[in-house]
Amino acid sequence: MSIEDFITNALEEDIGSGDHTSLACIPTDARGKAHLLVKGRGVIAGVELAKSIFSVIDKTLVLEEFIADGSAVKSGDIVFEVKGSAQAILKGERLVLNCMQRMSGIATLTRKMVSSIADLNTKLLDTRKTTPGFRAIEKWAVKIGGGENHRFGLFDMIMIKDNHIDFSKGIKEAIESAQSYLISNKLNLPIAIEARNLQDVKTILSAAGVNRIMLDNMTPQLMKDAVDQISGKIETEATGGITLENLRDYAETRVDFISVGALTHSAGSLDLSLKAI
Repeated sequence: MSIEDFITNALEEDIGSGDHTSLACIPTDARGKAHLLVKGRGVIAGVELAKSIFSVIDKTLVLEEFIADGSAVKSGDIVFEVKGSAQAILKGERLVLNCMQRMSGIATLTRKMVSSIADLNTKLLDTRKTTPGFRAIEKWAVKIGGGENHRFGLFDMIMIKDNHIDFSKGIKEAIESAQSYLISNKLNLPIAIEARNLQDVKTILSAAGVNRIMLDNMTPQLMKDAVDQISGKIETEATGGITLENLRDYAETRVDFISVGALTHSAGSLDLSLKAI
């Protein structure tokens, strides 16, 4: 779903047959001004999305930005001011706040995690553990926070995980099937496959055509042994149970990537408010 489609669907869901409260209380020609007030500490995200939302509602609304996406903010900061039709501002208020509070929470957690390993070469990735219909927005927030996006969906990478391996009757069988599928369907997609132990790593290394080994639910010491065994032949990714508290231990194994589902499924929200002025 594109950002434009998301905005259209979200506004339709919220407005329905009309914002009857505003229509009842506020004259059609009333003009107004409101600003976005920060009520906590974190990283702001969603300013560009807010511009798009207000523009879809009413192209004559004017938004003046004071703080850009990706900036650190604190309680009392004013991120932007929007002015124009009072009814139009109120139509967009809740959608803007819902999106920006969620995005800012994700960006804040991402920034914390990225900062904790900034002196190392490991890159932090998100996952597909996102809110249905909101994935593009959540992954956008990860980027704003300084992280990197993993695959967007099931369509842009062959990712062979434990269930695929078990249903395929083995690692080699799964890899060979994936390669045959790509050839027969004339697709050019990278292949990543999960390894649960050092024997799995050895088996994967003996096969051809794999782009990345995902080292799943390993201890930092076991992961270090696996990274040493792989020795740069294939990209490596740490997965499973990685948190802010243990992130650095895994990054110090010299793994290339670390994917963290918590970036999107467990991030809180930054408290924001749109206030008339």
